[in-house]
Amino acid sequence: MKRKNNVTEFVLFGLFQSRELQQVCFVVFSLFHVLTVLGNLLVIVTINASKTLSAPMYFFLSHLSFADMCYPSATTPKMIMDTFVEHKTISFNGCMIQLFSAHFFGGTEIFLLTAMTYDRYVALCRPLHYTTIMDRQKCGLLVGASWVAGFLHSILQTLLTAKLPFCGPNEIDNFFCDVHPLLKLACVDTYVVGLIVVANSGMISLVSFIVLIISYVVILLNLRSRSSEGRHKALSTCGSHIITVLLVLVPPMFMYIRPSTTLAADKLVILFNIVMPPLLNPLIYTLRNNEVKSAMRKLFRVKGTTGEK
Repeated sequence: MKRKNNVTEFVLFGLFQSRELQQVCFVVFSLFHVLTVLGNLLVIVTINASKTLSAPMYFFLSHLSFADMCYPSATTPKMIMDTFVEHKTISFNGCMIQLFSAHFFGGTEIFLLTAMTYDRYVALCRPLHYTTIMDRQKCGLLVGASWVAGFLHSILQTLLTAKLPFCGPNEIDNFFCDVHPLLKLACVDTYVVGLIVVANSGMISLVSFIVLIISYVVILLNLRSRSSEGRHKALSTCGSHIITVLLVLVPPMFMYIRPSTTLAADKLVILFNIVMPPLLNPLIYTLRNNEVKSAMRKLFRVKGTTGEK
């Protein structure tokens, strides 16, 4: 039976109705987006250009930075452009592409963080076997699996939503096309689909969070036998990762662990999740990492010297 769909476009309410606040949003989020792209691009270039950053952790970090650069790019440019128009619309196909892109890069980010936790576990709990366990092939498989898992997560979410009939209304009280507001607009019972969304998005976030917490408890218990200097160095590396995990995983758990309902705070929570972790991750992983800072200084020194010649 062919899906009946009278909706060819959706109307987005955006973040705020006030014209003054929309102008503030344009300035703030334009600046944030430029800083996010440049910051993550700098991390990627530094890791790939530096011979000293060859450890598996930096291989994972370069992929995380790429996902962080793409994740807000799926939604933020549209949100920024919408501050100029009163009637904010997006086509049905554009809505599905936006939904797929946001969940693809956001889901991949979560899986990459899980892979990075495994890397830290092996490095700190089995240091003598680290180079053997985390060889180039294993790292490639973990990164590849993260991208494939992100794709499968997102394509399931998108196909389930795209096949629903939308007969009207077509107004989304959000700044981008997300699954919960779309399920609310479908003209069929979406209870089962809502449960699948909870299992697909909410449980992935929750299970990943639990796995990461258990892993770090094991790591911290293992560090008790280390020297004070060794513990400090290990905790510094783990601290950066733990901060990123909290920033990335807590908002999706709030958003998707419950049934298909929308709350007043949803827009701000998902906005935080889309904007802040990708913006802060380059700072978190560089300001707390002397190797990355040293590699950046060398990179700029070489560029400067080349430019002088």
